[in-house]
Amino acid sequence: MPDRFRITLGQLNPTVGDLPGNAAKARAAWEQAREAGSDLLVLPEMFITGYQTQDLVLKAAFTADAMAEIEQLARDCADGPAIGIGGPYAEGAKLYNAWWVLQDGKVLTRVLKHDLPHKQLFDELRLFDHGPLQGPYSLNGIRIGSPICEDAWWPDVAETLGESGAEILIVPNGSPYHRNKLDLRMGHMVARVVESDLPLVYLNSVGGQDDQIYDGASFVLNPGEDGGAVKVVQLAPFDEIIEHVDFARGPEGWRAVPGRLDHQPDEWEQDYNAMTLGLRDYMRKSGFKRVVLGMSGGIDSALVATIASDAIGPENVRCVMLPSEYTSQASLDDAADAATRLSARLDTVHIEGARDAVGDALAHLMAGTKPDTTEENIQSRLRGVMLMAISNKFGELLLTTGNKSEVAVGYATIYGDMAGGYNPIKDLYKTRVFQTCRWRNDNHRDWMMGPAGEVVPPQIITKPPSAELRPDQKDEDSLPPYEVLDAILEGLVEKDLALKDLVAQGFDPETVKRVETLLYGSEWKRYQAAPGPRISTKAFWLDRRYPLVNRWRDQL
Repeated sequence: MPDRFRITLGQLNPTVGDLPGNAAKARAAWEQAREAGSDLLVLPEMFITGYQTQDLVLKAAFTADAMAEIEQLARDCADGPAIGIGGPYAEGAKLYNAWWVLQDGKVLTRVLKHDLPHKQLFDELRLFDHGPLQGPYSLNGIRIGSPICEDAWWPDVAETLGESGAEILIVPNGSPYHRNKLDLRMGHMVARVVESDLPLVYLNSVGGQDDQIYDGASFVLNPGEDGGAVKVVQLAPFDEIIEHVDFARGPEGWRAVPGRLDHQPDEWEQDYNAMTLGLRDYMRKSGFKRVVLGMSGGIDSALVATIASDAIGPENVRCVMLPSEYTSQASLDDAADAATRLSARLDTVHIEGARDAVGDALAHLMAGTKPDTTEENIQSRLRGVMLMAISNKFGELLLTTGNKSEVAVGYATIYGDMAGGYNPIKDLYKTRVFQTCRWRNDNHRDWMMGPAGEVVPPQIITKPPSAELRPDQKDEDSLPPYEVLDAILEGLVEKDLALKDLVAQGFDPETVKRVETLLYGSEWKRYQAAPGPRISTKAFWLDRRYPLVNRWRDQL
């Protein structure tokens, strides 16, 4: 029996639907594995199709083509290391999320995913059938168990593999990023190592796919002498990496030889890298090369312009100022300053004439009414019309610039500042927008294509936020202070807290009720007043098919 076993980890970035392109990536990685003398190339979950495929995998022709692509990959890569690659497997009426193991020109085996995630970002219970609990497969005389992603988050699959003779655990993943996700994954994988007393390889996909971002950050764990686990390999997040990991057989069984341990950046850098990579991949996978955005002179658009410059280069970023008489000279100056610091293009389009024309056209219907949000939102919607015209004419992706706080409570205009194809800061609360700008001004990395230095003007960070749709307007005229609003939103949305929980933390009850109503709409008030048992605020929100209609109703 062998005493050495080399695994090549392919922390790579597939594209959903690009079967030939993903297969080509696999072949190129296999060539590197063969040159390195590896025994096995490991690729992530559902790699051949890209992840997540969502309903695309339900198309029988697509699944058949994906399976054929894997079988062709086996034939093309017969003379060299084995390959483990994720892809769908259809058998009769059953459809599985599978990990295919290829060797000597054939399919050696298929591992079928057992635990199907069906919460948060995932809906696999609707798409796939449960695979059975399986034992390990034998490769070059070594018994390997491969729990697929969710299978390794719970003990049953790994326990079955350990009890049936597995010697190494290899976990292929498509695990999306969220803040501090690596710590969460590490906790689950350490538990599997402790329970099984087996080394574990955790390989994650990398790259952006629509609104989901995969951060890689793959790692290898060995059982520790004290009964814990020891990390012996750690790959950097957000980068495509091909790395070779050696295993040696000793008196206690197989153990990974310690290798590269890449630095893991703090949460501010990882968040920023995720936003940048997400935009870059969305554009690359959608065929866009340039972006356009409305540049207001405020902090949100300044940050979006900076992210875009870092993602695709400032020469590919068009900023457009769309002023009215309510736009202050300070905002005009700040927008110009921000674009100049980035070396991005800045154009100006005045909206007064178009706004007056719309007002004249509606005058006979609006006669006798008082100006309100209707007139304010006409301005916002005209800006959306003009930005979309530029986008259409020049083939530039329109970026939306609303932060999570504003969108959550409806402080945004549908068909206006919400118009666009992609929003890089959609998951940043306003308080984090401020801090992210400060972080970017103080930090520059090699993967950033924009300039170093203080790219967001300090005066943009310090001035009070305003939509500038009426004289002397400030955000806090309509909303609680952002530090209060964001803390309440985080409690309601991220932590699923109830009003009493937030009041116990010191928040004013009426303010919490107001934010709840803004978040969940007037329907929430009726629900709270009705007799009967209660569900959580998050469950109420998720149970509504069109929750955003309620959030935006007051802005229409």
